[in-house]
Amino acid sequence: MDLFKKIDDTCGGTLGKYQEVAHGYFVFPKLEGDIGPMMKFRGKNVLNWSMENYLGLANDPGVRDVDTDAARRWGLGYPMGTRIISGQTSKHEELEDTIARFMGKEDAFIVNFGYQAMVSAIDTLCNRYDVIVYDSAANASIMDGILLHRAKGGKSFIYSHNDAANCRKKLELAKKYIAKEKQDGGVMVVTDGVFDTAGDIAPLDEIAALKDEFEFTLLVDDAHGFGVMGEQGRGTAEFFGVDDKVDLIFGSCAKALAGIGGFIVGREKVINYLRYNMRSQIFDESLPLAMVLGLQKRFEILKDEPERRNRLWRVTHALQDGLRDAGFDIGPTRSAITPVYIHPKVEVPADDTLSGISPDDIAINSAISMVMDMRENYGIFCTIVKYPAVPPGTLMIRFMPTANHTMDQVEHTLSSMREMKAKLDAGGYDNQALLKQ
Repeated sequence: MDLFKKIDDTCGGTLGKYQEVAHGYFVFPKLEGDIGPMMKFRGKNVLNWSMENYLGLANDPGVRDVDTDAARRWGLGYPMGTRIISGQTSKHEELEDTIARFMGKEDAFIVNFGYQAMVSAIDTLCNRYDVIVYDSAANASIMDGILLHRAKGGKSFIYSHNDAANCRKKLELAKKYIAKEKQDGGVMVVTDGVFDTAGDIAPLDEIAALKDEFEFTLLVDDAHGFGVMGEQGRGTAEFFGVDDKVDLIFGSCAKALAGIGGFIVGREKVINYLRYNMRSQIFDESLPLAMVLGLQKRFEILKDEPERRNRLWRVTHALQDGLRDAGFDIGPTRSAITPVYIHPKVEVPADDTLSGISPDDIAINSAISMVMDMRENYGIFCTIVKYPAVPPGTLMIRFMPTANHTMDQVEHTLSSMREMKAKLDAGGYDNQALLKQ
């Protein structure tokens, strides 16, 4: 059979099947101009709530100066080669020292890209005799790391989302499994700190408390918590006061720091083991020096300008409180990530005018119509999120507040959303004509 036949038959996969009508608008949209609250979309100015530029560093003048000067002096290739062979510099080491001291850990290892780092770290740390216990809502990089673990014969147990009691039960199963197999295996618990679609946070205090009863290593992917959560911005572990109980923390430099790459912090011997064994790093190019120097500047701002984080939270709380007051369901978010779950009034016509159309189809259509109204008539740009980023049947519009948004922009958004809520409740977005196309 032709290998590509399944691609033709599935019309491009889970998301790709929508490409003919969605490409360039709902997927792969082009936002133009300097990154910030106001950008251009399809030639129109829009209020942008779709960038993970939490602290507003993407176009900070001081950051841009350092980035520009570093790129002018060193280019975007230096030092070339993998760090383990030829891509090491004293500046890479200095950045790792800065990160370790900021995070309060013995050592840090900077990585090129967050996704590949999490996949590779899990694969590197866990052999076939180890057991992984993980949250059911873990992000894709965690899931793919676990797939590699399973591929080499490793065992894993999944616990109900943010349910520490269920995590305890799975730890008990892991303990029994290791005893039954009579192998010298360990247990690793893996979870996000902040979950990237719903914005809720892992109960790290409750999970860490389980260490009093079970022996396990705790790895937290805190891509969306680092720089945002905690008094100093060290992330979700600091927020709960359990820094000393979390063995390994991954932090992204592509969210709050508006850069590229990430880092893993923990005990020196463990981090050094990762340096010498993480396949994604020993077989990939070193992080360019221009980015390394730029990240040093970003860490300096993170440490010295806490008012950025304070502004972010003022904007976040105003937006989230206003959306709740307007009657929107924003779920259990406790982070800057602000989801709006869409629950349109769905009725399938009794006649056969929409034969084969499900309630879910009508709901998706309503959400699409609402987002189009939002962009075209209210000048607001945010992201529509559906499966596979969220569970099947879930519809979400996601707002990403930043420190650079103003209260006037929040009020414009809330005023617009109140009007759209009235339309939604009245069935104003039930555009059946689109369903017939």
